[in-house]
Amino acid sequence: MFILVNQPTYKAFGNRAVLIEWLPKIDLEISKRISAFKEAILLSNSQAIQDCIVGYNSLTVIYYSEIRGFESTKQSLELIYSKSASKESQSSSLWKIPVCYDSCFGLDLEAISKTLDLPVSEIILLHSKPTYNIHFIGFLPGFLYLGGMDSKLEIKRKTTPRLNVARGSVAIGGSQTGIYPSSSSGGWNIIGKTPISFFNIAKEDPCFARPGDQVQFVPISLDEFKLLETQKNDNND
Repeated sequence: MFILVNQPTYKAFGNRAVLIEWLPKIDLEISKRISAFKEAILLSNSQAIQDCIVGYNSLTVIYYSEIRGFESTKQSLELIYSKSASKESQSSSLWKIPVCYDSCFGLDLEAISKTLDLPVSEIILLHSKPTYNIHFIGFLPGFLYLGGMDSKLEIKRKTTPRLNVARGSVAIGGSQTGIYPSSSSGGWNIIGKTPISFFNIAKEDPCFARPGDQVQFVPISLDEFKLLETQKNDNND
C-alpha cells in the first residue's frame, strides 16, 4: 500500500493539457503514485488521451481535443486519482545492466576519486550496490532518470560539458546517475559503459524499461564487455 503523500494540484496547460503536480522532490512513493495515476487515466479514457508525460513530481495529461470546461475535467481526474491511490501501480521489472568500469570507459573515475577522496574500487562498489528506481524517461529517448544513488557519490556536473559522450556511457551528475542511450553532448561525470542498447526505434516498444521499473548495475570486465558487444552486433546482422 502507498504511504500518505500530499494531494496534487491541477493546472490548465495550454488548451489541450492538464499539468498535475506533487511536492517538488524526488520521492519513490510520489513516483509510484504518479505511475498508478497514469495507468488509471489511460484505462478510464484512453481514446481521449493523446499522451501522459511523467516527471519526477508531475504528470501532464494531453488530450486530442481542446478542453472545454477545465473544472469538470479536473473533477474527473480527481475522481480517478482517489480510486487509483488505494491501488498498487503496474507490475514492475528489475533490469540487471552490465557495466564495465575499466579506465578506458571510466573517463572521470580518477578525477572523481580525488574530488571525493574515495578509491576507485569503492566508487564502483557504491555505484553498483543499490537498486535504482526509474522515475521517468526523458532528455534523450531512452534516458532513464534513476533514483537511489548513494549520497557518498554526489558530485557536481562538469564545468565544461563534453561535446560528444559515447552511447552507453554510465555517468554521475549531482545526486543522480544515468546512462546515455545515444551519443550526445553531456556534462555528467563518466564512470563506465554498458553494451546494452536502451532505445531502438525499430521495435514496438523502443525502450524496454519504463517508469516504475528498477535497475541494478552489474560490474563486468573489459573482456566480458567486448564479448557482449560482439554478441549484440551479431544479433543485429
